[in-house]
Amino acid sequence: MASHRRVLITGANGYIALQTVARYLQAGWVVRGTVRDLESPSTRQVAAYFASEQEAGTFSLVAVPDIKAPGAFDEAVKDVRSIAHLATPVVFDSGDVEYIVGTAVQGCLSILESALKAAREGSDKAEKEEQGEKAERQGLESFVLMSSTSAVRMNVPDPKTFTEKDWNTQAETAVKEAGDKAFGHVIYAASKVASERAFWRWMEEKKPPFVATALCPCWVAGPPLFLPSSPEDIAETTAFIWKVFSGQDFPAGPAGHGTHVDVRDVARMTEWASSHPEVAGGERYIVGGNGNVGVPQAAADILREAYPEKRDIIQKGTPGEGYRPGYVVDPQGAKTDSSKAIKATGKDWISYSNMVLDAARLFEGF
Repeated sequence: MASHRRVLITGANGYIALQTVARYLQAGWVVRGTVRDLESPSTRQVAAYFASEQEAGTFSLVAVPDIKAPGAFDEAVKDVRSIAHLATPVVFDSGDVEYIVGTAVQGCLSILESALKAAREGSDKAEKEEQGEKAERQGLESFVLMSSTSAVRMNVPDPKTFTEKDWNTQAETAVKEAGDKAFGHVIYAASKVASERAFWRWMEEKKPPFVATALCPCWVAGPPLFLPSSPEDIAETTAFIWKVFSGQDFPAGPAGHGTHVDVRDVARMTEWASSHPEVAGGERYIVGGNGNVGVPQAAADILREAYPEKRDIIQKGTPGEGYRPGYVVDPQGAKTDSSKAIKATGKDWISYSNMVLDAARLFEGF
């Protein structure tokens, strides 16, 4: 299998990363994934799921125990055409600022330095080797960072449309002002702002021989790649669908301003950025938005209609409350404009209802 189609995906046993691994494999890439521990239960489950791909040599896993450590990715980045960096703390119930923000920033810088080293070594090697008439480039071409709309939008008093030109200028200040009382989503938002800004600063300062793209998804939900071992292992951002489907009390609405994106769309955009560096290089894309605004009540309404036999299980709540028909954005509120990504790829986003229903179909397995 040609090495020029190999991609490195960090945090490969994560919710978003697993769908991303599958997307790259479907597109013909050879995938190398990093995990912290090759023997962890989640990693063993990933290895079992992709057993045939491992046998075929199109998928492999390597351990990177500490993504913050200098040189942590030196071996993992060798001989790859693209890097998709997804490994970062996704923690909403912690007040550990140093761990969440520090790991996000230092992990990003660590892999960038490893990427630069590998890219330069690859360039030196290419210069020494004899070239064919039209030898294909074997070195690193693109780096895709998984950021978030948490790095783009913030609370504003008046209606506003956020685009890729905007930055969340509140989160880092809010964390500093809160001090020891900082907790949860605001720390996560600060980590995304800090790591993406560090990413672009590094690119500007080092001017590496590869291009960079930052993806900023909205609240990510939808079906995991495969059924988790237990409901407790469902990713937090999509767990609301299971909670509603299984008849539990409605959880609080998402902190991402209610705007969702299907995890499969995030995976699609990531692979697209790697495959189109001539378009995506140097760009920032909002992933999702332009609608898909829902709350757990919306999920309940969808599921009660699709599963009439479960209406005695799925709580009724107050049908239609908390969201608008068609899951559209409140015209008097803030919204995110993802038309740039839609125009670049020629594809719109998976609908809110399909996102909910496809996740529920998988969760039928519990």
